Amino acid sequence: MPHADLVFTGGPVFTANTVRAHATSVAVAGGRIVAVGGDDVRDLIGPSTEVVDLRGRMLLPGFQDAHVHPVWGGLDMLRCDLSELTTAAEYLDAVARYVREHQSDEWILGGGWQMSAFPGGTPTAGALDAVTGDRPAFFPNRDGHGAWVNSAALRLAGIDRHTPDPADGRIERDAGGHPSGTLHEGAMGLVNRLLPEEPLERLTEALLLGQRYLHSFGITAWQDAIVGSYGDAGDPGPAYLNAASAGTLTARVVGALWWDRTKGLEQIPSILERRERYRGGRFTATSVKVMQDGVAENFTASMLEPYHDGHGHFTDNSGISFVAPEILNEAVPLLDAEGFQVHFHAIGDRAVRECLDAVERAVARNGRRDNRHHIAHIQVVHPEDLARFRELGVAANMQSLWATYEPQMVELTLPFLGEPRSAWQYPFGDLLRAGAVLAAGSDWSVSTPDPMAAIHTAVNRTAAPGHEEGEYDAFLPEQAIDLATSLTAYTAGSAWVNHLDHVTGTIEAGRFADLTVLDRDPFAGPSDEIGLTRTLQTFVEGERVYAAPNA
Repeated sequence: MPHADLVFTGGPVFTANTVRAHATSVAVAGGRIVAVGGDDVRDLIGPSTEVVDLRGRMLLPGFQDAHVHPVWGGLDMLRCDLSELTTAAEYLDAVARYVREHQSDEWILGGGWQMSAFPGGTPTAGALDAVTGDRPAFFPNRDGHGAWVNSAALRLAGIDRHTPDPADGRIERDAGGHPSGTLHEGAMGLVNRLLPEEPLERLTEALLLGQRYLHSFGITAWQDAIVGSYGDAGDPGPAYLNAASAGTLTARVVGALWWDRTKGLEQIPSILERRERYRGGRFTATSVKVMQDGVAENFTASMLEPYHDGHGHFTDNSGISFVAPEILNEAVPLLDAEGFQVHFHAIGDRAVRECLDAVERAVARNGRRDNRHHIAHIQVVHPEDLARFRELGVAANMQSLWATYEPQMVELTLPFLGEPRSAWQYPFGDLLRAGAVLAAGSDWSVSTPDPMAAIHTAVNRTAAPGHEEGEYDAFLPEQAIDLATSLTAYTAGSAWVNHLDHVTGTIEAGRFADLTVLDRDPFAGPSDEIGLTRTLQTFVEGERVYAAPNA
């Protein structure tokens, strides 16, 4: 065998394959892994071979984020980014500073606030008016399911006490029925339809900024969970094509084309057309995103039984199924027959069941195909539905960072779910025991894209170091999964979901050399230090796309 271009040696190699054989060296040539083993691999080192001495630190396949929004995350960085702040006062100070520095902006745009910073999770227009003045302002929260707007934005949109709630959302109101400044779900569209369109150059800049950030966490591939016109950021698809044609898209990306919940089956031809158009370089758009419900904190997650009122009594609200089940049960079989993967958003137990029911319809009509449908978030899963993931071949797409006690969970979720639903949350252990395929993602910019922080929570069911928001016990510790399983979900599992498992996701000969070097072996230390692990270097096809200063 000729000499390798690149050799990693001197540290543990987590292969993420079924054998998980002990290895300490990996050789790369022509962008692919050519050998995995021990000291024998060093025979491939030649005069021009680059040698990376791991010095006891771990090499693993590049992380793959199965549910993320990099263009939107990059735009947040370019706008008034509130994601690193935690209190209402900090948010208002940051907005005031941004307003002073951007005097020519027609709109004040930003986002990233957390609901737990405000009473009831609902900030007011009056507070924002004090720092924005007469210019309209629009600030989605971290999860993208609500927005904080000022009075100028409400006036421009014509939203007043007589404006009805849209079918898929809610206008937060004061005691007199006047809009108070928070818009939930589809109500955001009343304002964001007025926002200025971001030019392609700006979206591409945001993509490349987001890509650099994700590479810094060892992420080499992902599924963009919404490719289409949604929210306040525009369609990321053209930015991906732009970067792919320029050769600057270094990650492997699957795009999930947005299913417009205001339309029905008539949109399928346009989705087919966009799949053909959105194809270039390392980017393909072969998935379809169906957002089936909202989130529990604003009572729009779709539940089998109504929410509680906080005192243990049922209300008359059981959330919103954004896509009517009768439409979903027709759409999913049709998309499945066309070879699409369906990427569902489902938070509540009714939404999860509706998604599984639709896949069951597809299997009955089309037979078992290899489209690899997956349900993201899976916050509340009824125990009767756990085994159906395996039975139907549906992957459980975990955002495991959220499976912990924190103010939003304690104050805005648990009192309104009640028992037994509160104990059905993020059942990763049960899904694993039921034989489901586990994939993993972050939903960045909703939360940090750091895989090791999410893996820490999956293993410990506590917040990773630096992400704590108070002192809490482990959250449903019986649902914890082990470190190897969690690492595999974030590598091989997500590669399977992305239909990349034949070329990436594991470390074995013939695979692309999409690799990550960590600053330690996380198996060697205590489990409560997993979240301290950092990425030192990231490689795509053997090319270094990130190196930490101390690498």
